[in-house]
Amino acid sequence: MTYRPCPLIARLMIVILACLALAATPARADAGPGRCTGSFVNPITDICWSCLFPISVGSLKIWPSNRPDPDNPDLPVCLCGLRPGIAMGFWEPVRLADVSMKPWCFVNLGGMKLDPGFDIGFKTMAGPSAVGGATQYHSQWHVHWYAYPLIYWMELVADFLCLESGSVDILYISELDPLWQDSELTAIINPEAVLFANPLALAACAADCVEATRKLPSDKLFWCAGCQGSMYPLNGNVSATIGHVQASRLVLSRFAYKLHRELAAWGTMGSTGLCGKYLMPVMRKQQYRFQATNPNPQTSGRYACAPIGASTTFMSAGQVYPAIGEDMGYLVWRKRNCCAL
Repeated sequence: MTYRPCPLIARLMIVILACLALAATPARADAGPGRCTGSFVNPITDICWSCLFPISVGSLKIWPSNRPDPDNPDLPVCLCGLRPGIAMGFWEPVRLADVSMKPWCFVNLGGMKLDPGFDIGFKTMAGPSAVGGATQYHSQWHVHWYAYPLIYWMELVADFLCLESGSVDILYISELDPLWQDSELTAIINPEAVLFANPLALAACAADCVEATRKLPSDKLFWCAGCQGSMYPLNGNVSATIGHVQASRLVLSRFAYKLHRELAAWGTMGSTGLCGKYLMPVMRKQQYRFQATNPNPQTSGRYACAPIGASTTFMSAGQVYPAIGEDMGYLVWRKRNCCAL
């Protein structure tokens, strides 16, 4: 299901970005602190192609990997209506995401920063503030969400109906969404957040942190984003920022959950997903992996495309540049189980 909150605006933004891309320059290490930085994603060299694996037929991994994989259907054969097929399981790169504290900063499109001409999305800030005598670090982030069905439009696999089809497109710009910037308005879509705003619920996230780093996050602890913190509220306001990598991955996790809650993103994994996508208002964290594309693509290693909530200790090196390192880009990998012909 493709999410288009405002097709007219999205297509207008594509035209504007295409024109500006001709004059865009790559990110520079000496860029000023207010400048949007980033680079275009090279679909060959900037992709962790080993993140496609493991590939399975039923519960049997025909192409294994050292990366953890959610449970697959037990039987190698499946039936969708009257159509029999083979129960395939694989990981697919489907979305690109900009995560930046600078409004209208398109990191994965060469680090272009647009001036829309109106005061929308400029509420963001980052810096230390005193709260109750204790110093906390607050940050506010924006997300831009792109359709990026890489395998399909590169035609790496022909006539495989399990792949998501389409072309590169802008699906979501958080600066235009009031729910993304105001925690009180966000309560409309996550009223249950008040149930988990207590020390006991937050303490449980320590177990999720261990599980996500060791293997896979716990879907039962849906209010936790592992080592990154709490999944609530479902917006870009981070009340305890440890670093840019931690905060940006937390915001991206919240954003993916927000799309599921708004029924703009659906489930694709497990036996339920063999015959098509299904509603998943409470996101299963095991369905996603995030791979860094900016400022430094991570293309190898076990934690190149780590699951939601995994410790950032193993993925922070080279991902933050002094003074300008708050512009992050990610490639979103999604687990897919499909009844293939």
